[in-house]
Amino acid sequence: MSSASAAIPQPGRTKAFLRLVMIEHSVFALPFAYIAALTAMFQWDKNIHWGRLLLVTICMVGLRTFAMAVNRIIDREIDARNPRTAQRELVTGAMSVKHAWTGALIALAVFLTAAALLNPLCLALAPIAVIPMVVYPYGKRFTNFPQAILGLAQAMGPVGGWLAISGEWSWDAVILGLAVGIWIGGFDLIYACQDVETDREIGVMSVPARFGIPSAIWGARVCHALTTALFVWYALATGTGAFFWLGLLIVAAAFLYEHSIVRPHDLSRVNRAFFSVNGFIGIALFVCALLDLLVRGLTV
Repeated sequence: MSSASAAIPQPGRTKAFLRLVMIEHSVFALPFAYIAALTAMFQWDKNIHWGRLLLVTICMVGLRTFAMAVNRIIDREIDARNPRTAQRELVTGAMSVKHAWTGALIALAVFLTAAALLNPLCLALAPIAVIPMVVYPYGKRFTNFPQAILGLAQAMGPVGGWLAISGEWSWDAVILGLAVGIWIGGFDLIYACQDVETDREIGVMSVPARFGIPSAIWGARVCHALTTALFVWYALATGTGAFFWLGLLIVAAAFLYEHSIVRPHDLSRVNRAFFSVNGFIGIALFVCALLDLLVRGLTV
């Protein structure tokens, strides 16, 4: 192979990088950034600004891609020692650390560029959004509550989505951001229960490893109760209509179902709770929020 052809990125590397960052999991946080952005548009002039919505999408996907890639790079030695994660791309060699860093830095550049195109405040606050993304993977090395750092990172999505449209700080967006952060931190408590024995063996810190699986499950239930309360607060603060309240009923039912299929002594359906139910929650509430805004006068 010539040096020129070797310099051309191979399709396999791109696919491996997308698997590495689990690009499809953008469905968890992206709908809430859309809810915030569309609500800000409704309050501004009741028109959907598609160009700004596209930039919000690029920001969210870019920052999340950077965060996931850095997470995998930093945790590659831990992943190698955990049977559940031993097949990840940086462990098996399907993706090199060099290429993972290249993808991460490209994603970061895309995020910063999109933020700059939105407004000066988004660009100024962009570095702050990056910090918890880098701190989170180290969290499991110095605190029993790394999910709190993850929640903080995820809470920035709706806040950023609102800032992207209004260019101004919004406490309504903070309420929504807290709801999302506590929600994701809560279901990560459930997800971490799978690794309790391995985490204790290799010294990884987490709520399940420190306090046990039953405590983590109860912690997740409390988180999701708080999430529901914050969604209600957001609905009241922004004057939402019937469709949004319908969405909250759907979300509450999904939470009840999620916690009915995951028990302290039965984690066999954790993946269904983590991927299927939580993905459904984000999409369902977004659809209901969008319908609510359209009925109340948002113009496409």
